[in-house]
Amino acid sequence: MELWELVAREQIRETVAAYAHCADTGRFDELVALFVDDGVLETEGEPSRGRAAIRAFLAGTGIALAEATTRPLIRHHVSNLHITVASPDEATGSAYFFVVTSRGPDHWGRYRDVYARAGDRWLFRHRRVRLDGYAPNSWVAERRRGGAG
Repeated sequence: MELWELVAREQIRETVAAYAHCADTGRFDELVALFVDDGVLETEGEPSRGRAAIRAFLAGTGIALAEATTRPLIRHHVSNLHITVASPDEATGSAYFFVVTSRGPDHWGRYRDVYARAGDRWLFRHRRVRLDGYAPNSWVAERRRGGAG
């Protein structure tokens, strides 16, 4: 493995960690800046394409969490990050996530990512979020039932 690949892997790890920390603290502008200009955040709904659409999606999710919980606490725990560096400018990755809210364990699943080098940083070109499960009385369960939040 060459030095540039080690640097790429570490920068990608930082991008993945920053995503979770920014999401958990409501720093959505910083989170959106982790995507390339025309990046895609794909969840179970319609994919959000471009930074403005990603920002709008995150704002709506933040409001829904605040309305559905006693306090808008959310913590993303990310593990088993696997990175494949294809070239000095392109990479892919996958990881598991587990989310806790003020209600307790909430939902879990997988990230599938495509990364692109942008200057001296690695950013998300595409982040696909797949839900594997959720707790019966969780915020996500309530949203799927069409309840408040």
